[in-house]
Amino acid sequence: MALNPELRLGRRAVLLAAGGLLVGCSRQPEVGKVHLRLATGPAGAVYRRIGGALAERISERVPGATVVTVPSGASTDNIRMLRAGEVHLGLTSLDALITTDGRVPEGLSAICRLYDSHLHLVVMAGSAIDGFRDLEGKRISLGARDSGTEFTSLRVLKLGLVNADGRYLSQAESAAALRDGEIDAMFSLTGVPTPAITELAQRHPIRLIPLDTQADALFTAFPGPYTPAMIPATAYAGVPATRTIAVPNVLLVRDDLPDDLVHAITDTIFTHTGTIASGGRDDAEAVPEAWQINVRTGISTASIPLHPGAAAWFRDRKP
Repeated sequence: MALNPELRLGRRAVLLAAGGLLVGCSRQPEVGKVHLRLATGPAGAVYRRIGGALAERISERVPGATVVTVPSGASTDNIRMLRAGEVHLGLTSLDALITTDGRVPEGLSAICRLYDSHLHLVVMAGSAIDGFRDLEGKRISLGARDSGTEFTSLRVLKLGLVNADGRYLSQAESAAALRDGEIDAMFSLTGVPTPAITELAQRHPIRLIPLDTQADALFTAFPGPYTPAMIPATAYAGVPATRTIAVPNVLLVRDDLPDDLVHAITDTIFTHTGTIASGGRDDAEAVPEAWQINVRTGISTASIPLHPGAAAWFRDRKP
């Protein structure tokens, strides 16, 4: 499980990171030059935006640390890259991480829970698809390969005994294909609102198909990562509130990162949530999903263990 040699932290950087950070302090001292890679997601996805915001804040607030983002298919792809040592940090949905027997991939732990994704099932307003069962035989985007959308939508279709013509498209590609009539529906497991669906709804009338029955089926079949949820009427232009499924997202880290470096990253995330959510100096880069980040829910990572550095930060926060 060693890191790819080209990505391994230098010995001096590790020693500085392990010894140079002051646990419990919001202002972080110099840690030497530490270069980190954070796996995000595809174009049009919240993972791409929130990953970029996290990388920017960590690079700004942890002196000596530089974080670059790595585009990916999303959850499953990010887990693969983390295990292969291609990245140090990565975003994933909780259901894609926990196996059916409750085990977690070796060598990985969580920094925190960030926000919850909602499963969208989107059709154009004039579509003949009125309910989940109408997906039978239809052309449906299952999301990008190795994404959380693919993982969860395949589970939903299997539980619902629906056979569809699945296509593997990113969120931006899915929205364009739906608009152009190349597919009949698209799944998207993402934050609310999500850029690709927002842009589509602003230009063309769309509908969201309710998934309340499917939420109950997932909750029963796979206890733990799923909860029934609602996409609010304020999320997308002209779309009423719609019942669906929510899945938490967590920020993963390799176990071999120094504890105090992870402590500093955790501190940055929770003490600078406002600038992460607002986009800092650029309002166009706002990430409204980041307003969900808080200490109370951040520690709730289900069966995923916290990295010792993150656990120490949460422990220090207790009165």
